[in-house]
Amino acid sequence: MARTTFIEHKGVRIAFLDFAHVEGTAEAVAAIEEAGRIVQAAPFRSVRTLTHVTGSRFNGEVLEAVKRLAVNNRPYVIAGAVVGLSGLQKVVYTTVMRFSKRNIPAFDDIEAAKDWLIAQV
Repeated sequence: MARTTFIEHKGVRIAFLDFAHVEGTAEAVAAIEEAGRIVQAAPFRSVRTLTHVTGSRFNGEVLEAVKRLAVNNRPYVIAGAVVGLSGLQKVVYTTVMRFSKRNIPAFDDIEAAKDWLIAQV
């Protein structure tokens, strides 16, 4: 099952990185690498990303993969948003934002994140 797909919201295309409920390291790293291949195949500054992380687990290897993804996706992304952060995920999120020097706002609601993303130019 593909974890990165494109969705449309009010006529705007968004890359949906569905990392929700990913628990195993191999599954997580594979999903992260898939996301990177898809986003980085696009033209520079052409992609809006929505990352859904509800219920996912991480460890050091997954954290390193997420950091690489955030840094390597930067040239391709107009704007990114994340949904579903809780507990320790918030600490990891802060670490990734500092490392990647990106500002990817966190939202509690997918619809709010999509509305914000389509307003970004």
